[in-house]
Amino acid sequence: MAAVASSPPLQIRHLLSLITLLLFSSSFDRLLVGASVHDYATAKFVPRGNAFVLNGGNEGLFASSAPPPDSSQPQPDAADDSFIRFEKITFRRPKESIKEDGKKFIQAIIFAVDDRETIGGSPYGGQRAICCTPDLANLGGCEQGKIIHRPSTHNPEWPQVLTAEFKGNDLVTALPSQTIQIPRTGMYNLYFMFCDPSLGDVTVEGKTIWKNPDGYLPGRMSPLLRFYGAISIAFLLLGVFWFLQYARFWKEVLQLQNSITLVIALGMLETTLWYFDYAEFNETGVRPMGITVWAVTTGVVRRTVSRVIILVVSMGFGVVRPTLGGLTSKVIMLGGTFFVASEVLELVENVGTVSDLSGKAILFLGIPVALLDAFFVVWIFTSLSKTLDKLQAKRMTAKLEIYRKFTNALCVAVIVSVCWIAYEIYFKSTDVYNERWQSAWIIPAFWHVLSFSLLCVICALWGPSQNSTRYAYSDDGSEDFDREEDTVSLIKPAPLQSKENWSVSSPDGKTALTIDPVADEEGKRE
Repeated sequence: MAAVASSPPLQIRHLLSLITLLLFSSSFDRLLVGASVHDYATAKFVPRGNAFVLNGGNEGLFASSAPPPDSSQPQPDAADDSFIRFEKITFRRPKESIKEDGKKFIQAIIFAVDDRETIGGSPYGGQRAICCTPDLANLGGCEQGKIIHRPSTHNPEWPQVLTAEFKGNDLVTALPSQTIQIPRTGMYNLYFMFCDPSLGDVTVEGKTIWKNPDGYLPGRMSPLLRFYGAISIAFLLLGVFWFLQYARFWKEVLQLQNSITLVIALGMLETTLWYFDYAEFNETGVRPMGITVWAVTTGVVRRTVSRVIILVVSMGFGVVRPTLGGLTSKVIMLGGTFFVASEVLELVENVGTVSDLSGKAILFLGIPVALLDAFFVVWIFTSLSKTLDKLQAKRMTAKLEIYRKFTNALCVAVIVSVCWIAYEIYFKSTDVYNERWQSAWIIPAFWHVLSFSLLCVICALWGPSQNSTRYAYSDDGSEDFDREEDTVSLIKPAPLQSKENWSVSSPDGKTALTIDPVADEEGKRE
């Protein structure tokens, strides 16, 4: 960090490429999880190998506290149960499929991710098949037209398979409504499948309800409830400290410190809203749309305001220059565009979301946010580099020192972020089947901790104090960076004109003083 302090502009330029990578990576990093209540009204089957598959959900579930009863018998739901409940799952097939004779099955299969090898098979060691083929049926390993599965080594009663059968001319069939209790902790997957191609246009209605012992939050989200509670308390403590300093030195408060107060208030409100959003979700199993919208919007406003404040501080606004001049409209335009793009992305991801977004949807909505974020960073560090150069040239020691500390803090944040992105890449590349789902919540939580830590550093650097005004802009002529070129031209000596010069002689007849009105007027402007 000593090298950064001694030559901050050079280090900043070297970090620009790393920061751009950081923003592009972190913009696409989202903890996408389905809600506890999965509704299949608009879901469709897609071909996978020799089967047609509909993903019914995948969640991390903790084992029930009590031993699971016989799943074939309806049981009352206990408060500490962990289960998947099927409610009114019905299938409707097209009339064209009635012309073909034979039984037609649709099955729901539930399995833990570490039992995935028990699904499907191959008759002669070739390509793996999901549906039972005639060769496998002849070997007696499965029933033709149904899903291939074998008992789990952990529990011979798993995977759990439910079957619905179309009989005769029936256009509608249904799965039995029942509750499947979870015997052990793991990542569970639910798939609806059928093997007959004539059912390709079958539609499904109904829902499944997934519950953990502590509530309806999915297992990957449940630690975030406690995290948002803790981070909201941290924001509260920071707000109390800031308010006390603010009230103590209110006569010395700068405009920049008013902006920091706004960011602290927004952060406190955002984390509190997320906590209540998750608490309501955990209680009912349905995400409260109103609270979610407010939490999303408050978070987007906070991120937008934070970026704009860092940008204008890097430009020296309120510290080394009184206004932004012609840059004001550009800063507002960039901030407004970032707000709109981020709001759309966050609303689509969080409000009313049941299933995970597809990769294409994330890419389409995330690219504009990543580009705007990268533009913010390039502009921030370019402006900061120029400000540091000018402060050093003007020998403004106090302001230069605080800007160097601010630069060091940003550099540390970038280095830590790049290291964390590397860890994320490793984590996700080595966890293809989400087997480490119990620790996945740490990834999104880290970014909240990092932004909170950077906010604490900014509060320490620009906190209200009796010396606050020494860091404010003062109109003493030495900080007028924008007219630096004009000043150079004004101090050039003008040619002397005889009719514009007057001399005052001393009593002995010698010239004592020559007065040049033009030069005198320039001196006044200087």
